[in-house]
Amino acid sequence: MDASEAARVLEDEEVVPVAQANLIQGKELLAVCLDADIPVVLGGDPGCKSGGCSPRVVLYARESDIPRLRTLLEARWAEMLRREGTVPPPVEGSEAEGEPPCPACGTSAPLVDGACSDCGLQLA
Repeated sequence: MDASEAARVLEDEEVVPVAQANLIQGKELLAVCLDADIPVVLGGDPGCKSGGCSPRVVLYARESDIPRLRTLLEARWAEMLRREGTVPPPVEGSEAEGEPPCPACGTSAPLVDGACSDCGLQLA
């Protein structure tokens, strides 16, 4: 899917903002979504009325496409973390049953009051 095709698909659809980024990151997100055949468009930041705001763009999509976008962006984020070595691999035997790893420290343990039991990152 290319940008003009996505614009045609979304022309008569109600769209919602799904991400805000600088122009370079916005174009990258647009390309990733279009490559996955998820119709999205970039628009200006509606919160910037005076024109004196930093150059930001907003990625818009149909509300019905948000679950697909979430899956795509979560996989992309996980791949970036893996590639950069930001999250250490879990220690053998440290994973709690069915608990996903903390995105900040990699701990797989039940949350404590909605936060990671190791680093304290608020997750819920």
